Amino acid sequence: MTSCDDLVGAIRGRYASSGRAEKTRILDEFAAVTGLHRKHAMRLLRSSLTDSAGGARRERRLYGDAVRAALVVIWEASDRICGKRLRPLIPMLLGAMERHGHLQLDVEVRRQLLRMSAATLDRALRAVKTAGRKNRHRGVASTALRRSIPIRTFGDWGDPPPGFFEADLVSHSGPVASGSFTQTLVVTDIATGWTECAPLLVREQTLLAAVLTELRRLMPVPMRGLDTDNDSVFINATLRDYCVSADIEFTRCRPYRKNDQAWIEQKNGAIVRKIVGYRRLEGPVAAAALAELYAAVRLFVNFFQPSFKLAAKHRDGAQVYKRYHPPATPHRRMMDHPETPDDVKQNLQALADTLDPVRLLRDIRAAQQRLVEIADHTQTGTAPPSLEAFLSGLRTAWRAGEVRPTAQRTVQLRRGRRRPDPLAAATTQLKLWFDSEPWRTARELLELLQADQPGRYPDELLRTVQRRLKIWRSERAREMVFGQSAANQQTPVPAEEIAQ
Repeated sequence: MTSCDDLVGAIRGRYASSGRAEKTRILDEFAAVTGLHRKHAMRLLRSSLTDSAGGARRERRLYGDAVRAALVVIWEASDRICGKRLRPLIPMLLGAMERHGHLQLDVEVRRQLLRMSAATLDRALRAVKTAGRKNRHRGVASTALRRSIPIRTFGDWGDPPPGFFEADLVSHSGPVASGSFTQTLVVTDIATGWTECAPLLVREQTLLAAVLTELRRLMPVPMRGLDTDNDSVFINATLRDYCVSADIEFTRCRPYRKNDQAWIEQKNGAIVRKIVGYRRLEGPVAAAALAELYAAVRLFVNFFQPSFKLAAKHRDGAQVYKRYHPPATPHRRMMDHPETPDDVKQNLQALADTLDPVRLLRDIRAAQQRLVEIADHTQTGTAPPSLEAFLSGLRTAWRAGEVRPTAQRTVQLRRGRRRPDPLAAATTQLKLWFDSEPWRTARELLELLQADQPGRYPDELLRTVQRRLKIWRSERAREMVFGQSAANQQTPVPAEEIAQ
């Protein structure tokens, strides 16, 4: 389009001053070069030299400033409705405003206002609407910021050296994703599967950069690249500038394409969810307990947990065939990789020689138990077992089924009422009416209450009465179905059976 506009500007003057035969030759050449229809090409070349590039039509102001000023007043008086709704309202609004002395217009101005079309009204008000509109606040992940961060897909990784990581956040919100809760930052190395986890007290980009700095100190190799999803906690100027200053290649996946981050998504479930579970964790105490858990998890997972790594896959129709490398621990893959420095290999081997897997597993179980007690508010104060007792318990632990404390069922604590009961003074009277006539609906009970105490209980309490009535009906369900005698003869169910 830019080249076409430049060509129009170059030959428009020659076309205007040429004769009929010369115009035909210029038009043929112009249509052949641009591929435009001859009629459209003629309109472009006939346009005035003072027109904008591309032959755009100049605005012809048929209505003066007085008409536009009066239109603004009428538009404001109509509560800023659109032109299609304003057009039929103008005659009525003009008459009403003139009758009450709010507007006195010249005859010609009034005539022009009445003949303006809906599209003309919108065009005349465009500048006023734009000037009074506040700029929409854009989030941290603006279009320019996203464009400055390259996209990397799953197939773009190839076979990178150690140091290129994928990162993601795992939320510990429990069943309710509201309020402030702890999250886990997970980073995993593409080449070796080395994984580091750290808790985030809140979702905040500066805190994320600080936690990432601490994780880089724990990593055996320097971080060369960081690939994240399009979450605003990652896609922001703070983290981008942090990666630039640390000489880290910062990339992102495609929006709504989780397969681009298959490496980290697998670790989210296999490590974080498997070890931490799904309880709600909030507050600094839970974050500190989570950090203590991850201190043992990082050593146990990276040194004593072999994992599979995809080598290749191909599709044959609807069938997908995958081939994996032999299972190996991240520590072993790091040691066997040809691009791992020798000093890193020596440090890793020295650390591996000092680690006790049973002690690490005992520490993980103890940290999991403390995390469960914090989340469920069931502090027991029991000390972790000794290493000998824990080792002896491993022989028979299979009999108890699932032994991870975080995998057990979450204790659901019933939350009390958070605001005063609006029916506290009328509950007794409502219960009496219900006992005498249990077939009445909640609307009928509320109407009786409103007639008994006018102006005190509004219609908005209908849902509260319905919930109260639901409880009473469930308590009297057997009596309402089988009668009072059957209810009296009912044998109470033991508490043990109810619990079961």
